[in-house]
Amino acid sequence: MRRKAHLSLMTSIDQTIEDLADEFALLPDWEERISYVIELALGLAPLADEERNDANRIRGCVSRVWLVSEKRADEPEKLFFRGDSDAHLVRGEIAMLLRIFSGRTPAEILSVDPKAVFERLGLKDALTMQRSNGLFSMMSRIQGEARAA
Repeated sequence: MRRKAHLSLMTSIDQTIEDLADEFALLPDWEERISYVIELALGLAPLADEERNDANRIRGCVSRVWLVSEKRADEPEKLFFRGDSDAHLVRGEIAMLLRIFSGRTPAEILSVDPKAVFERLGLKDALTMQRSNGLFSMMSRIQGEARAA
């Protein structure tokens, strides 16, 4: 399944989560859903070597994961995120989280319950405990950046 065009930066954060859930619902089993998450990674731009540093590294993930948070002059009230990992599945998870959280205000980001996102997308049955912990670590980092903004 090809990723459908979306306007996540123009829709509510809840609608973006619902859109992802609908996309997962179109796939008949978790093997295909995991393949779809990996496919999402194809659209993720890699970070520059200098951005793969300890300050950007997310602890609590099995794989190496980096997340960069930035504000842009043209939209100073919003946070934008970029990320990368050395694992294909994790890169897909990053792409999924960026779709939900990047380009949002800190208040929007903090309004989301990470466990509710996890439940709504049905990831509990698809990911190992270690992968689940890593995903929560990524969401915690994103919300930490929003609290600090």
